[in-house]
Amino acid sequence: MIASGRPPPSPLNGHPPESSHTEALASRGTLRNYRRGLLLIQEGDLGNTLYIVRSGRLRAFASGGQGKEITLGVYGAGEYVGEMSLDGGPRSANVETLEATTCAVITRETLLAYIAEHPDFALEMMARLIRRARLATESTRSLALIDVYGRAKRLLEQMAGEPEEDGTRTLNERITHQQIASHLACSREMISRLMKDLETGGYVAKRDQRIVLLKPLPQRW
Repeated sequence: MIASGRPPPSPLNGHPPESSHTEALASRGTLRNYRRGLLLIQEGDLGNTLYIVRSGRLRAFASGGQGKEITLGVYGAGEYVGEMSLDGGPRSANVETLEATTCAVITRETLLAYIAEHPDFALEMMARLIRRARLATESTRSLALIDVYGRAKRLLEQMAGEPEEDGTRTLNERITHQQIASHLACSREMISRLMKDLETGGYVAKRDQRIVLLKPLPQRW
């Protein structure tokens, strides 16, 4: 699992402010620009670099058989990925750029030197890893115990913003049916059918390429 600087409030959005440690560490790295759709980290490879996002977004995901993927998280400015390589082991997930992204690339040696100078940063990283582990446990429990509709309902409600005057809620991020399927570990066709049914039932609509929740989603479908 690849951990982020701080778990976002929803799987796709929420970028916490950079801590003073993250900012100081980023200043010791090399700034690099990456195009959209670039595989930055490949699962199983040996790596010794930490990526601190300065602008843009990264997606961490795991790949299964038959080309299936599950999204582990999306990380924006002020967050970082790759610290799991500190133990010298192989990368535990894939990471790709969702858009043009700039990262401060930190070598393992630079990171270890910074931790030696600032031991409290190690505690900060540990706390963040624990939070990410808890989120991963919660996600695993959801995959095991909740049906596809229940997981989709939970995801959409987590991503939705505050209610407007008319009671509608718009998702904070543009998200495709394929991206929803990757988050829920199911097929795109299943999500497309489900979203079509919800649209026909008057529960959701599409405005400006964003999903809008027109009214509270039913408990069961």
